[in-house]
Amino acid sequence: MGKIIGVALVALTQFFIWIALTIAIVTAVQTIAGPKVLQSMGGMEQVMAEAGADSHIGPEDLAAMAEQAGQDSNSLGMLKIVNQIRSLDWVTIIGCFLIYFLLGYLLYASMFAAIGAAVDNEADTSQLQLPVTIPLIIGLFIMLHTFEHPSSTLSVWASIIPWTSPMVMLARVPFGVVPAWQLILSIVLLFLTFLATAWLSAKVYKIGILTYGKKSSFKDLLKWMKLKD
Repeated sequence: MGKIIGVALVALTQFFIWIALTIAIVTAVQTIAGPKVLQSMGGMEQVMAEAGADSHIGPEDLAAMAEQAGQDSNSLGMLKIVNQIRSLDWVTIIGCFLIYFLLGYLLYASMFAAIGAAVDNEADTSQLQLPVTIPLIIGLFIMLHTFEHPSSTLSVWASIIPWTSPMVMLARVPFGVVPAWQLILSIVLLFLTFLATAWLSAKVYKIGILTYGKKSSFKDLLKWMKLKD
């Protein structure tokens, strides 16, 4: 558990460094280009207000209105993006991201820890890594599907299953379609699965760390898991 948590803290440190750098870059851009962007957005907000009063105005009409207002269509697209970003529930999104990032990382770290303890040569890990990486790949593909269909049956179940929920649930949360019970159930299952996986990985680690000169298989890992303390 100490090894797993230690590696997770290293990942979180790197993550917070990215946040600090992102904030610094955004602040610098706002300082340099902020007044010009705000002036452009002010004109575009007027165009959007006029467009909102008439439901028959299409994209081409919006572009024409933007041109008449002295703005370009790119500014219109920028304003739409900014408005969408402002409308998001960032507290919930960031909170869920931290929870799923940490628990998802701990889950897969515990699985890879068992693989690392079962071999004494890095080249021997390739055959054992495949079952661990397959759920990650499947989760990423389902996440792409979830961006278009956040309430589909596949998206709902994949956001609850622990091995895919860290990716899929985060794709559903920004749409505001996740009931509280699904979110709580998903987090509880992910946490319990991590504890169970870490416990089984510890049993593999206790025996595998002392095994040298022999390639381990899944049969060996299952046998070590079944051994009594």
